[in-house]
Amino acid sequence: MADKIQSFTDLNAWQKGHTLAINVYKLTRDFPKDELFSLTSQLRRAVVSITSNIAEGFSRGFPKEKIQFYTIALGSLTEVQNQLLIARDIGYINKDQFQKIAEETVVVSKLINGLIKSLRIRTLNT
Repeated sequence: MADKIQSFTDLNAWQKGHTLAINVYKLTRDFPKDELFSLTSQLRRAVVSITSNIAEGFSRGFPKEKIQFYTIALGSLTEVQNQLLIARDIGYINKDQFQKIAEETVVVSKLINGLIKSLRIRTLNT
């Protein structure tokens, strides 16, 4: 039997999102310095928003509230995916870097969607 989830840090979605955030920070270190207050900043804020909303959603008492924050996390994730496409297309990251990080975003998306789905099912059964 799996250990009971006691903290947002126990959630796989948060763990994978945290890894994604670290990797985005590392990736954006090499962006041109004139991008520091535009694409670099946008990407970093959006990727941090993913795990921040997972954490906040975890602390909410009602499933509907949790779903709301997990859905916001998904929106931030989609924002990151869009910004990574831009970074690739303007040559800030190469195809291999893009592929690796894009795969991470897909994993995080599936995990967040799983949280939302399980909460919706639980809500229907109560």
